[in-house]
Amino acid sequence: MSCQVRLVLAIHNHQPIGNFDGVFEAAYEDSYQPFLDVLKDYPSIPISLHVSGSLLEWLVEKRPEYIDQIRELVDRGQIEMLGGPFYEPIMACIPRHDRIGQIVAYSHYLKNLFGQQIRGMWVPERVWEQSFASDIAAADIEYTILDDFHFRAAGLTDDQLHGYYLTEDGGRTMMIFPGSERLRYTIPFADPNETIDYLRQIGEQFPHSVVAFGDDGEKFGTWPGTKDHVYTDGWLRRFFDALVENSNWLKVATMAEAIDHVSPVGKIYLPDSSYREMTEWALPTERQIEFQHLKERRQNEPDWEEIKTYLRGGFWRNFRVKYPESNEMYSRMLQVSQRLQNLQDSTVEPAHNEQIKEARTELYRAQCNCSYWHGAFGGLYLPHLRNAVYRHLISADNILESIAGHSPRWVEVEADDYNLDARKEIRLASDRLVAYVAPSYGGHLFELDIRSTRCNLLATLNRRPEPYHELVRQYGGQAHTDEQEGAASIHSAVHFKQPDLDKKLAYDSWPRKSLVDHFLHPGITNEQFQRGEGAAGDFVHGVYESLLRRSDERVELRLRRAGLYGENSVVLTKTIAIDVSNSSALEIRYEMENLPPGMPVHFGVEFNFAGMAAGAPDRYYYGPTGEQLGQLETVQSLESTDRIGLIDEWIGLDAAIELSQPAGIWTFPIQTISQSEGGVELVHQSSTVVPHWEFAAPDDGRWNVKLVLSIDTSAAQARQLRETAVTESTPT
Repeated sequence: MSCQVRLVLAIHNHQPIGNFDGVFEAAYEDSYQPFLDVLKDYPSIPISLHVSGSLLEWLVEKRPEYIDQIRELVDRGQIEMLGGPFYEPIMACIPRHDRIGQIVAYSHYLKNLFGQQIRGMWVPERVWEQSFASDIAAADIEYTILDDFHFRAAGLTDDQLHGYYLTEDGGRTMMIFPGSERLRYTIPFADPNETIDYLRQIGEQFPHSVVAFGDDGEKFGTWPGTKDHVYTDGWLRRFFDALVENSNWLKVATMAEAIDHVSPVGKIYLPDSSYREMTEWALPTERQIEFQHLKERRQNEPDWEEIKTYLRGGFWRNFRVKYPESNEMYSRMLQVSQRLQNLQDSTVEPAHNEQIKEARTELYRAQCNCSYWHGAFGGLYLPHLRNAVYRHLISADNILESIAGHSPRWVEVEADDYNLDARKEIRLASDRLVAYVAPSYGGHLFELDIRSTRCNLLATLNRRPEPYHELVRQYGGQAHTDEQEGAASIHSAVHFKQPDLDKKLAYDSWPRKSLVDHFLHPGITNEQFQRGEGAAGDFVHGVYESLLRRSDERVELRLRRAGLYGENSVVLTKTIAIDVSNSSALEIRYEMENLPPGMPVHFGVEFNFAGMAAGAPDRYYYGPTGEQLGQLETVQSLESTDRIGLIDEWIGLDAAIELSQPAGIWTFPIQTISQSEGGVELVHQSSTVVPHWEFAAPDDGRWNVKLVLSIDTSAAQARQLRETAVTESTPT
């Protein structure tokens, strides 16, 4: 029998920038290596393989034998390597010049590594906007694969999805395969014969079809329960055996082979979309819950299959609205990207070429997509992934500052719309710190970059409702697992990594940033404050007037607001300064005016510290004399003290707050409850420190206090020097 169906198997392997080395290693052992071990025993079965640049660089360094195996299979024509943007960014999340730059850079890298011309690519998370077609074509890529969901959204029926299509933007053309959602759920979760029967039906109805499967390689071993199912129980070998046994009518092909031997079905323009689940996750939480309930109510009705074709979820870019923390990373990334692009467009000394190349690589790494959104996996909720984004952005920024040629000690202050809210924010910078303040939103300090450790101490995350929190409330009192036969799809598995998570659900009503100004009812306790109780003013979200002062030696931001404390109108002024003489510290002064004499006043200033992990003995609070006060997740209410510090010995960072007037200090952790590959879990996001003062207003209605937030990274710098010395002394 002649070939009736071509089956394209496109496998996508990815680990994000910033993921733990042990996660890379486990995925390699559970998925990547065993899949290749089985594949090489079936030389008649070719695949199109995409390995993200972040994972491939790890494999090159840690598992070069795996690279040799891929090269061997490439040489014998069994693997077609797919390119794409180097570090797996969502293309809608980066500027056009970076899209093209990342794709071109990765194609060159792959060709040098494997000796194969790169013709096709993987679209990260299948997030598609039609304008990408011209960018992809400009990067010399001929074709890609998206989900059939995209094609249905364009009005195609199932019967029109058995091939590939031509598309165009701005006169540039490329080809797109529709990846089968049906196959995404049968491979590897159903018996192989179910897939074979489905393909046979297509072949009988539509001879000479092309059916494409494109999905994560991690579902072949890394996803819960799949390692035993796919390898120990032999699913993958049975699947490959079934493909070989039916090779008289079923031909397994690479994307390149299908393009070269089959004509496109027609022309198509696809709407902005992603895979079906992603569009649902992008919805606001309330709408997402409504969407789920709608599907549950209607899915058993006879016309459901017709109706669901016209259902649409959300738009990927709205993750930046749903999660302001994603917008903060995105906005910071755009600053670095634009600054780098401006430098490249100007006349640059040849001596800086290597620095520019290094800065571009750091920027590209910071664009890795996983930290910018949240769905079935942790993503944005994982602090180490967000920290990695800022680490690479700060590294790139440091390089650009080096090219700028500052003096050894310097300070500067600038105003611009840094977070894209149509209001101006303030950037105070020195050779050691970068601080961003939002006068239009509480005068909050919303980013604090430590240059030497490349850490943003305000890479925080608020606690907010998520749809799966209903499951936490239902089952959170027990470590519950949804037991199923075989391997369950990651989208349907339910597991709780800790008991009693329902008791720890809490939501924040203001951003967990620093210099958040709280006027409180007298006598409010730490526990009440943690529950969001006791507010007596309108300063937390209020708009402040701003005034900048600058000299070569010192920069200041003066913020002033007339607002309410109870029924009284008071004026609060806070001044934030950096001085060349102590460029690793922020000086903060609060001044109050118009306080009614004798009125009881309770005022607190909230600080949050992210990037410093909890639950370890080498990460702790300390008091005025250096005494340890408990690990960084400790809840405590200290009385009348003028200093508190936080130490993370692992990263070599010491942050201390000194007070000109003794205060009570509350500390407590911000812990989110989120879902990841392993289940629903409690994750430490930041440590909250709130100095607070209770006093009777003076007769003149004035009160003031000075705070100094100082950063000491000498331990980290000493370790870096030791490591550099060891590296330079090691023979090559």
